[in-house]
Amino acid sequence: MKIPPARYPSPLGRMQATPMDVEATKRQGWREQHILVISHEDERLDFLERQLIRSIGERLYGQSLGQGHPKGGGHG
Repeated sequence: MKIPPARYPSPLGRMQATPMDVEATKRQGWREQHILVISHEDERLDFLERQLIRSIGERLYGQSLGQGHPKGGGHG
């Protein structure tokens, strides 16, 4: 007969964050507050949809930080 080892609950266990379902949060934000959170790299979008998302984002918030800068730091 196998007896499982005794588990002692750790007081630190209560401090661990509960994993969040990001897609459910996005869905709830859209349905309840009409807030859309989407990446232009989302694989569910076709090319034209990605371009539209990128264009809207750049018009409202400017270009992303990665645009126009060489990769690898660019010092010196």
